[in-house]
Amino acid sequence: MTTTEQNLASGPGWQVSDVVCTAGAGDRPFEEEHRSFCVAAVTSGTFRYRTRQGTAMLAPGAILLGSPGACYECGHEHGAGDRCLSFHFTPAYMERVATEVPGVKRLEFAAPRLPPLPALAPLLAEAEAARETGDGEAFEELGLRLAGAVVAGSDTGPAGRAPSRRDQKRVAEAVRRIELSTEQPLSLATLADSTATSPYHFLRTFRHVVGMTPYQFLLRTRLHRAAVRLRTSDAAISTIAFDAGFNDLSTFNRRFRREMGEAPGSYRTRRAGAR
Repeated sequence: MTTTEQNLASGPGWQVSDVVCTAGAGDRPFEEEHRSFCVAAVTSGTFRYRTRQGTAMLAPGAILLGSPGACYECGHEHGAGDRCLSFHFTPAYMERVATEVPGVKRLEFAAPRLPPLPALAPLLAEAEAARETGDGEAFEELGLRLAGAVVAGSDTGPAGRAPSRRDQKRVAEAVRRIELSTEQPLSLATLADSTATSPYHFLRTFRHVVGMTPYQFLLRTRLHRAAVRLRTSDAAISTIAFDAGFNDLSTFNRRFRREMGEAPGSYRTRRAGAR
């Protein structure tokens, strides 16, 4: 087996699992079927996801979307392994959520994924921190919030001509390089050179595949990891900021507030109080 799944929490109409896949380029993908609504947050790695709504490469921060009865296939020809927080909801559960979201006319997802969206960054950091700390009680609320967010935003999808398989592989390699060297300075030119493409072509392709620019992805990854550490460790905020790749504390504080909606200190204090 190339996939392990650990049940983290469940309740009436919902369930969340920590799914770790070790498949690589040599493993042949096979077709599976969604038994319920699936909303899976990618927390590490990249993979290709194909369903009737389209094909997309998913990177950390993206949300995989699956409708009941839809067949799908995941491939790792561009790199080995991934990890997801996978939420599953029954149709009745999602029906209740949809009634609370203005303008929603159908439940079936129109796109295969949601790109990494700034509005979802605080929620995903909370969910990943809950996984790391074993805070199973937090998942009921987190799942409901995530279900509402994707029902409201599931029409978001890539536009324009789809990148080639070769370009998708290049982007996957760049994503993994960013993940492995988040604390290091990585310029657009450096990333483009590593994929043997021009900076303009690389920027356009990366944005199409991942849903944001390379710099936005790098910054979001740094802030996300800092948010998880603020929730799970007692390290000084300055230490967390420097370890994440920020050169000065004021820049970290400003960007954290912009991304997460509050200052690092209040973010840590409020969530410590909640625990």
